[in-house]
Amino acid sequence: MKLKIYIDTSVVGGYFDEEFEVETKLFFQKVYETNTILLISNLLEFELINAPQFIKDFFENLPIENISRVETSEEAQVLSQLYIDEKIVGKTSLLDCQHIATATLNYADVLVSWNFKHIVNLMRIKGYNSINLREGYHTLEIRTPKEIFKDE
Repeated sequence: MKLKIYIDTSVVGGYFDEEFEVETKLFFQKVYETNTILLISNLLEFELINAPQFIKDFFENLPIENISRVETSEEAQVLSQLYIDEKIVGKTSLLDCQHIATATLNYADVLVSWNFKHIVNLMRIKGYNSINLREGYHTLEIRTPKEIFKDE
């Protein structure tokens, strides 16, 4: 069974970010080597609209065989609003919550992000997952790119 990894926008941008470049490039290399599936959402594509052209070019050239496109749904909108209502994060983090809800509803094995403030944050992960469980959904692993293929 292929690993299904939902990536958010920070992972695409991390490919060109001095702080995250090495780990992000290794992550994508391992994705290709292991035929891992990247869940790419319409949210990510929306967030890339105003990105620099070189980031858009990188994204558009990701190998099609490694991509599965997913859409946010009304159910994801409701779940993401619950994260806000329960004060896991503030209203300004709605897009981050939509990424988490979309990954949850599309049965991602893991959501990968470099967003430490709103996503890859232990207390927030516990909050997201407590709501997921309470609402009858599965828990979601949330990690950084450097944690996914470590020791492979």
